[in-house]
Amino acid sequence: MDVAVIGLGSMGMGAALNLLRKGHATSGCDLSAPAREAFARAGGRAVERPAELPDGLGAVIVLVVNAAQAEDVLFGPQGCLPRLAPGAVVLCCTTMAPEAARGLGARLAERGISMLDAPVSGGAAGAREGRMTVMASGPDESFARAQPVLDAIAGKVWRLGAAHGAGSTVKMVNQLLAGVHIAAAAEAMALGIRAGADPQTLFDVITTSAGNSWMFQNRMPHVLAGDDTPLSSVNIFVKDLGIVLDQARGLTFPLPLAATAHQLFLAAAAAGLGGRDDAFVIRFWEMLAGIRLPQGKP
Repeated sequence: MDVAVIGLGSMGMGAALNLLRKGHATSGCDLSAPAREAFARAGGRAVERPAELPDGLGAVIVLVVNAAQAEDVLFGPQGCLPRLAPGAVVLCCTTMAPEAARGLGARLAERGISMLDAPVSGGAAGAREGRMTVMASGPDESFARAQPVLDAIAGKVWRLGAAHGAGSTVKMVNQLLAGVHIAAAAEAMALGIRAGADPQTLFDVITTSAGNSWMFQNRMPHVLAGDDTPLSSVNIFVKDLGIVLDQARGLTFPLPLAATAHQLFLAAAAAGLGGRDDAFVIRFWEMLAGIRLPQGKP
């Protein structure tokens, strides 16, 4: 199948490389020249703009930052819609509000293109290994058309019904938990450092104890290494927890923990750390309490 991946970040690059490995003719699209160069070195075709993708695409994976970008790469002046073959499928893997996913699905259907509302989880490692979790909803025909792509990129596909928006709703709940867990992990590590615990020993103990979480185990090694290179950035959780809180307001549903976590990510972003790794929301406590974070190896 001729496939394109729009957005060669940590998740998109992993998806694109796995499609190549499974024998699909895969194009990657990203504004970043280093990302394009990396994908080209791996044997893929790399372009800067969606309109530059080849004709006759059978599937397009959209893994951009937000709903506005997803709409632009599909329908904008430089969008990829004219490059899609009849009967093609779009896998919209961008985290967005459920109503935005429904809107994109309806607009694509008007043009004879099917869509899966298919946000993903699993981190950069899961993407590289072809074992992302896909939370997908859409018509049966969309699942059937997308199956070869899902086989290449996913370890688990949750079929959440025929209605667009269901996938994004489940991803919203996932992001609530992920954001709160990252903030809690950072708070716990910061407290331990302030109290005099050795950070590495603290990590070793917690990851074998009941207080452990996937996010603590996954993110705190970044802090221990002193490496704030973004695999997932602070700004992602400014956006995603913002979506969560907007949806909750519409439902008149209180989310005190999510709101607090959102404020912590906002504080880190306001301090100029929005583009850094999300584990470095811990710098909020570094600035507040004057703790000394691990510096990693020289």
